[in-house]
Amino acid sequence: MVITVLFLPLLGAIIAGFFHPIFGEKMVKFFASSCVFVGAILSWTIFLVTDFSTVEKIHLFNWISSGHLNVAWAIRLDALTSIMLVVVCSVSFLVHLYSFGYMKADHNWKQSEKYEARFFSYLSFFTFAMLALITSDNFLQMFFGWEGVGVASYLLIGFYYKKPSANAAAIKAFVVNRIGDFGFILGIFCVFISTGSLYFDDLFVQAESLADETIQFVGFKLNTIELIAVLLFIGAMGKSAQLFLHTWLPDAMEGPTPVSALIHAATMVTAGVFLVCRMSPVMEFAPSASAAVTVIGASTALFAASVGLVQNDIKRIIAYSTCSQLGYMFAAAGVGFYQAAMFHLFTHAFFKALLFLGAGSVIHGMHHEQDIRAFGGLRKKLPVTFVLMLVGTLAITGVGIPLSYDLFHYSIGFSGFLSKDAIIEGAYAANSSSGLFAFWALIIAALFTSFYSWRLIFLTFYGEFRGKNDDFLNAHEPETTMLLPLLILAIGSIFSGMIFYNSFVGSEANDFFHDAIFNHQNNYILKDFHYVPAWVKILPFFAMLLGFFLAFNFYVMNTKAASKLAAQHFGLYQFLYNKWFFDELFQLLIVKPVLKIADIFWRWGDERFIDGFINRLSLVVIPKLTSFYARLQSGFLFHYAFGMIIGTTLIITWFSFP
Repeated sequence: MVITVLFLPLLGAIIAGFFHPIFGEKMVKFFASSCVFVGAILSWTIFLVTDFSTVEKIHLFNWISSGHLNVAWAIRLDALTSIMLVVVCSVSFLVHLYSFGYMKADHNWKQSEKYEARFFSYLSFFTFAMLALITSDNFLQMFFGWEGVGVASYLLIGFYYKKPSANAAAIKAFVVNRIGDFGFILGIFCVFISTGSLYFDDLFVQAESLADETIQFVGFKLNTIELIAVLLFIGAMGKSAQLFLHTWLPDAMEGPTPVSALIHAATMVTAGVFLVCRMSPVMEFAPSASAAVTVIGASTALFAASVGLVQNDIKRIIAYSTCSQLGYMFAAAGVGFYQAAMFHLFTHAFFKALLFLGAGSVIHGMHHEQDIRAFGGLRKKLPVTFVLMLVGTLAITGVGIPLSYDLFHYSIGFSGFLSKDAIIEGAYAANSSSGLFAFWALIIAALFTSFYSWRLIFLTFYGEFRGKNDDFLNAHEPETTMLLPLLILAIGSIFSGMIFYNSFVGSEANDFFHDAIFNHQNNYILKDFHYVPAWVKILPFFAMLLGFFLAFNFYVMNTKAASKLAAQHFGLYQFLYNKWFFDELFQLLIVKPVLKIADIFWRWGDERFIDGFINRLSLVVIPKLTSFYARLQSGFLFHYAFGMIIGTTLIITWFSFP
């Protein structure tokens, strides 16, 4: 069954990409979407029916055999894999379905241009690459899927290749991810050097012993397991847009909106979180690396949430929200609460895809306007979209009943309330300095998340319309193929947390994850987070309420207060609006020096040495030498005889003197 799930999207990508001239664009769109739909149904079947008490491995074929390196292509099926299968296939199918309406008569293409088959082919290939990544049983197979996702994201982000901004965003995503991937490759090298194998199980078995060993790395003697954990995490930082390697994520909004939902809600950006959770047997014996994961994750959550406060592009706000929520997941994994990280990954897929596709519905209805300052009062024109986006906002901000698990032995609330609060409580329960930092950083991020999420809702759907009158008069709900995915995602945003709470972080979590996640015998966080003080459990709820009331005051009750506050604190506003000036800093410290070095190599290496010396040698000196030697070839025998006599005389003279 899982083999079918893996290869059906690849079949859909091939048919849509290469055979659309034969079958027609409409037919291949249906075929590619049907392949992903079947995969989604089978994924849910695996998730709900399979007993994960043991890890199942399915050997497909021998892949690479070279010296001591032997790697087969095999599928690893356990609880982690099944969760990712459901998330990837479900969101991918809904994005396929949504794209039927959204990509029709796209204003970026002429009516005569064929582009839909290519788009659906890219979507299906992206899905296959992600499935290859999550079903892998060894690092080389995972790296194949890892890079496949990178290629597919490059193609999708730059889908509107006629726009310079789209091309620049695609290149930026590709280059920044290569930085992270370099760390990932070094980590894979270290694994092979240390264990003689690239299989996960071989590393997991030796993880405890490697914690007492050292390895030589760039001239330093470092702890082996710590080094492996850090290098693998660098790869995860790039793919999941964590602080310092996050700059590609907002620019990726240049792709079509369905791409944003697919990449940022459920698939590519969660690959890093999945990798860290998969490496739990490694992370448990690498406390320093785990602390770094916690701090960077929490810092990312706080940073991205602060930037989201002042953004005006509806898709960028949600993109920074994604970056922030990924920080929550990494913070959970860093403190050893991998179950909560996967729980939030699972619920986040529903409400974030809902928000992205809902934003796409607004953009579609507003004739591709994306600035929320040009919206207002749209709940009258887009009532269904408004209600569905409201559900997504209630989920991401964490609306629920605090202490419901203590009172009723059943957690009640929207999906984000249950998964996000579990992470915050777990950070406190970790009882470490990094955990305490994460706890307070995530509380502040929860306040910011509530503010910018409600700000988006109020500026878009409430108040007076602030754009062009024609846009408001012509605003309309999208067609059924776009609304149906939103409705399905809204149902998941409401109920997924309550239904699966026990399986992920409740008393049944150990049985569900079994061998998929490893917790050290001294790691009691799965139990301890239930017993944190009541104020810890209530604090995120009050942070959410404070964010809501602040946004309500600024954008509904006193609409001029926000602009006055921004004017009073102009420096801080510019700092946040310009994303903490990370792009400018990288431009100054990295891009400009590299360009200067490249300019030196070009001027001195290319122009002066290659074009100057080598070209002059080949085009001037050598032709003159050949011309001179050509004149020596007279064709007269007595000339050659005379030359031989001269040469013989010189040789005899040379050897005559001692």
